[in-house]
Amino acid sequence: MSGRERYGPKAGARPVPGSIADPPGVDRPEPGAQDRPSRSRVASVLRRALWWCVLTLTGGVERRGRLPRGGCVVVANHSSHADTAALLAALDARHTPLIGAAADYWFASRWRSRICRRLAAGFPLRRTGGGMGDLLSMAEELRAGRAVVLFPEGTRGSNGSVGSFHRGALVLAHSAGVPVVPVGIAGTDRLLPKHGRLRSSLVRVRIGAPLAPTATPEEARDAVAELHRRTNAESLRDSKVRRWVAARAASRWGLLIAFCWAFAEALSWPLMPELLLGIACAAAPRAALRLSLTAWAGSIAGALLALHIAAAGVALPAPLTTDRMRAEVQQQLVTESADAVHHQPWNGVPFKVYAAEAGRAGVPVDDWLLASAGARGSRTLTVGLAFAALGLLLRRYRRCYGIYLALLAGAFTTGLTWIVIGWQ
Repeated sequence: MSGRERYGPKAGARPVPGSIADPPGVDRPEPGAQDRPSRSRVASVLRRALWWCVLTLTGGVERRGRLPRGGCVVVANHSSHADTAALLAALDARHTPLIGAAADYWFASRWRSRICRRLAAGFPLRRTGGGMGDLLSMAEELRAGRAVVLFPEGTRGSNGSVGSFHRGALVLAHSAGVPVVPVGIAGTDRLLPKHGRLRSSLVRVRIGAPLAPTATPEEARDAVAELHRRTNAESLRDSKVRRWVAARAASRWGLLIAFCWAFAEALSWPLMPELLLGIACAAAPRAALRLSLTAWAGSIAGALLALHIAAAGVALPAPLTTDRMRAEVQQQLVTESADAVHHQPWNGVPFKVYAAEAGRAGVPVDDWLLASAGARGSRTLTVGLAFAALGLLLRRYRRCYGIYLALLAGAFTTGLTWIVIGWQ
């Protein structure tokens, strides 16, 4: 969890003596709280599904390794509030993991305590006076086969390195006779930076080999640091082509290209703007809405110009179109006027055919603008956001972006060929 949590004294220090009675203002669980339904395996399964869905939508979560059978103390690096969500999404639900949380922050009020317990499976740890007792009270849970998750650094780091470990987690493991499992987390510092805002990022969790209960804090820290280094190196792997495309897509040049491509396609250009959206939105999902809206505006502007050009008796080149397409559109315009364009997103006839035939048929500009904006907008926005969602779901494979482009080109070529042949 967040804050400057302290799970017992630093390595080499003496345990804090005294009673473990609750300080004022701390919401402590009553006897039997560990057996509540919210702590059950069903609740753990639901909690894991919740955070897996959340992290999937924000960039994805990937796990390597598994926890050993039986109880264990999990120690992980800590750089973000999102670390807890990453562990809850990645760890096995059969271990019904419990997360150590700062008592004076997460349990300072009743509503915050309930959120922490129910959504994060948190239990309170005091930062001063009694923290070791709070930890040792988890020994029975460990012996019952549960996993207790702690961040022994005691606070979120901000420079990407793993700090020294407090000894409380190791004391707990030794007391319960269970192994210590090191875990490296990468990507959460980009997903939710310290003092920053949420943004899209793939999160990776690597579970290491168990350490003996007699391991030292230095050994645990070194194991976590190595896992974090390896996991972070994997997270940074990316396709140079994807990075190049993403940089252009998120810039003003990307918006200009999207507008011009869609504008030209509404006049004569044979390649649909959806192809550009498939290339750009999958590479830069955060720019998908801007690109889609810009392409939509370009399509409408180009169609208005095509309408006037056709009405003036000028015929522009229309590659990859057929006489049957034009005949079908002419018939639709006779019976439905401007509303005929609502067929365009689904029948495979290019938008430029509808624009040109509407001009020749004398469709009023106002009617055409209203109908084409709705039809074209629904398709362009749906396609752009769908490719953005695909980019988020497949973010862990972004190093394979070149393969994705090849598959996209092949699918587009095949689909366009079938459409043209079907309309012969």
